[in-house]
Amino acid sequence: MDNSNIIIKFLPWALIAAAAGPLGTAYIAEFAFGYEPCVLCLYQRIPYGIIAMMGIATLFVTRGDLKRHLVLFAGLVFFVGTAVALYHVGVEQHWWTSAAPCGASGAVVTTTEDLFAALQTKTEKSCGDIDWTLFGVSMATYNVTFSFFCTLASFWAWRKLSEPKIS
Repeated sequence: MDNSNIIIKFLPWALIAAAAGPLGTAYIAEFAFGYEPCVLCLYQRIPYGIIAMMGIATLFVTRGDLKRHLVLFAGLVFFVGTAVALYHVGVEQHWWTSAAPCGASGAVVTTTEDLFAALQTKTEKSCGDIDWTLFGVSMATYNVTFSFFCTLASFWAWRKLSEPKIS
């Protein structure tokens, strides 16, 4: 069995696993351990949701050329995920401020009623706050590494699937 056949056989499961791992970790951290995600944390989940849907879709795709295009698209989605995670790391490290509404309520306080209403509403978590680290590395930083690895793996698989078959 050549590389192309192996890639085509395991592609759906690889995409589903590549999405399920980070999403599962994020949801376990949120719901089992009570870590509150910020807006950028939530944005980082979107590419994985797209990848999961692509993985499920590739279970039903039989044409090899279509799978090749899906692998290329997966690489681009992983690259976007890498960029979002890297942006989040920059916010965490205070290299730049976030353009996303991290920790900002957006409420305009002009009266005492507005002030009391603003005090009773829960503000969003700041994207610069790091709740959890492993060996001093935040989840966003791990996500940069994982997303970039998946980007490279997708482009490698796309290149392998694009090579002409030698009989």
